[in-house]
Amino acid sequence: MSSGSGRWQGILGELERRRAFNRQMGGAERVQRQRDGGKLDARQRAQELFDAGSFVELGAFAGGLSEQGDTPAPADGLIAGFGLIEGRPALAGVEDFTVLGGSIGDRGADKRYRLTQLAAQERVPLVLMLEGAGHRLTNEHAGRRPNDLQGLAELSGLVPMVCLVLGASAGHGALAAPLSDFVVMSEGSSMFAAGPPIVKAAVGEVVTKEQLGGPQVHVAQSGVAHNLAADDREAIALARRYLSYLPLNAWEWPPRGEGPDTGPRRLDGILDLIDPDPRVAFRMSAVLKLLADEGSLLEIQPRHGAAIITALARLGGHSVAIVANDPGVNAGAVDAAAADKAAHFLDVANAFHLPVVFLTDNPGVMAGTVAEKSGALRHAARMFVAQHRLQVPKLHVTLRKAFGFGSSIMAMNPFDGQTLSLAFPAITLGSMPAASGAAAAKLDEATRARIAAEQAGGAFHVADRLAYDDVIDPRELRNALLQGLVLAAGRRTSAPQPTLLRGIAP
Repeated sequence: MSSGSGRWQGILGELERRRAFNRQMGGAERVQRQRDGGKLDARQRAQELFDAGSFVELGAFAGGLSEQGDTPAPADGLIAGFGLIEGRPALAGVEDFTVLGGSIGDRGADKRYRLTQLAAQERVPLVLMLEGAGHRLTNEHAGRRPNDLQGLAELSGLVPMVCLVLGASAGHGALAAPLSDFVVMSEGSSMFAAGPPIVKAAVGEVVTKEQLGGPQVHVAQSGVAHNLAADDREAIALARRYLSYLPLNAWEWPPRGEGPDTGPRRLDGILDLIDPDPRVAFRMSAVLKLLADEGSLLEIQPRHGAAIITALARLGGHSVAIVANDPGVNAGAVDAAAADKAAHFLDVANAFHLPVVFLTDNPGVMAGTVAEKSGALRHAARMFVAQHRLQVPKLHVTLRKAFGFGSSIMAMNPFDGQTLSLAFPAITLGSMPAASGAAAAKLDEATRARIAAEQAGGAFHVADRLAYDDVIDPRELRNALLQGLVLAAGRRTSAPQPTLLRGIAP
């Protein structure tokens, strides 16, 4: 053995010793406590996200110099790196709750910002997993350098961003969630601007973490989170599935998914699901499962704003975004929550070049004092702007009814950039339903009868003016949409670019 090799042994031994310190996280006892609670530890979470053997850690030695201090911080409490998800590259940052409660130290803050810069530079998705206490009180440089929130804001619309909340997440860390495109919470997780002790000290309110910011708050009520998962593994699997519909970045087209159910087929069962009488409710989710390629439907935010269903799916192998009224919820009337959820979803679809399918069956924007106080009009206006600004193929279908602004926000307005505009034959249209509108306007019986008859024959009257391209048999819905995607294929003859929007959203 040469003298050089001997000297290398000591150096490489020290390298491995320091690596071992970084890998130990918060120590065997804390790591075991994390696992005993039914959770994966931070390193297991990173391994679970990426294809087997593909994870490469970055910044592992950040925080390594704390080894001999009073508060050791391996990797400074943030596992960061990159790997492959279904064979495609992505970046991830995972808060390590076993190290100082997952709090954000100075080095960890730098790693978070580094991840956003790498995502922008290399044009790959970014996944963040949260379980931490926010900024450490001992930080020296907070507020004096660029931070990850600035980086996330700059990334918006350029690469897909996913945030998984897998435990209690507070303060600065929790802010990554509303800045992301898709947010998943696990059962038992929570997120808030400030935790229960600070809430009690600041406003005198005594609450638990779950009452303050658990899934029942953010998945069902606030809409800050989109989907709920039973545990870590289910949340991570949901992140992987979500990304499968999207391109790596805004300079690419969405990937095509192959499978046994990508060809044309009639929807013979749809006549049993949808009654032609617009007063008879049905659940749109059953129609969507019938419509989409088998097994491809992923509903986004199903527990919030349920009057509109937003879903990712594949049609003929193509990734599409679906925005559909659900007549089984308030007859499909669009309230503030539904419109807000749809507007965000449309912005994501537009950013990543997903064709949007609009399935319309609503009596308009929700009426009443509760709706007005909730700002339903402004949220509906925001949704209208989002659909009007779409630069992707728009495929509109009126199923049974569409009244007033409820039709406009669902992309029914003629000559508004639709690739294809279709209707079922038994639809009812108008500025408002004939019965209630005629009563409000105090119309005579003859006029009421005429308006009711015109609304009942809406599909053919409007198609006569070319406001619809075709009136179709409901059983041909899937095939007609596949034909619309064929028509839109010419858009893919050149590489896409990020979507730049002007104006002020309502």
